[in-house]
This record gives sequence, structure tokens and C-alpha cells, in this order.
Amino acid sequence: MKAIVAGPDDSEIASAIEAEGHDVTTVAVGDGESLEAAGIVGADVYVLTDMAQATSIAVANDHNPDVRVVVYAEGSLPEFATRQTDLVVDPRLLDPDAVAEELD
Repeated sequence: MKAIVAGPDDSEIASAIEAEGHDVTTVAVGDGESLEAAGIVGADVYVLTDMAQATSIAVANDHNPDVRVVVYAEGSLPEFATRQTDLVVDPRLLDPDAVAEELD
């Protein structure tokens, strides 16, 4: 599985996904240029760790309509992004290892 993790990774979700044997690319900002360079077209999962970058969900879906979108962050996802998101997880409820295991 190929995953892209966008935003600050304070909870180390990228490392947990890698530990499960998956290919992970990280980007600081999920804009079109960064996501293209990270390989969003061929990605299986897009993991967003920053609610302030919710517009990146639409960008990821525009580049790859089949990508699964997981938001792993505290706070509320804006309404416009909820329809394009497959899973929203608060890091205070599930640790990164548990989330990484479920991505398979």
C-alpha cells in the first residue's frame, strides 16, 4: 500500500504506517504541487493530520478519485470535506499503531 501523510506528524502516524510494511511519503503541506510530487495519483491512502489543511482533501480526490482519505487530527472537519473523507480519527482516542493496522 502507498500512503501519503500531509501535515505535522506529531503523533508519528507515518512511522506507524511504515512499521506495518507500507510505503509512506510525507509532505508538510497538501497542496497540488506537493501531492503530485509525492505521487498522489498512485496512492492508496491520503492521511491528513491538520484540520487547517482540509481543502487538501479535495485536491487529493481531484488527482486520485479512488484514494481513501483518513483524517488523523483533533478538532472538527469542515462540512465541505466530510463528504470526501472516508474516516476521521481523533489521536486522543486511538493511537497511531491501531490506525495503521486498520489501513490494510
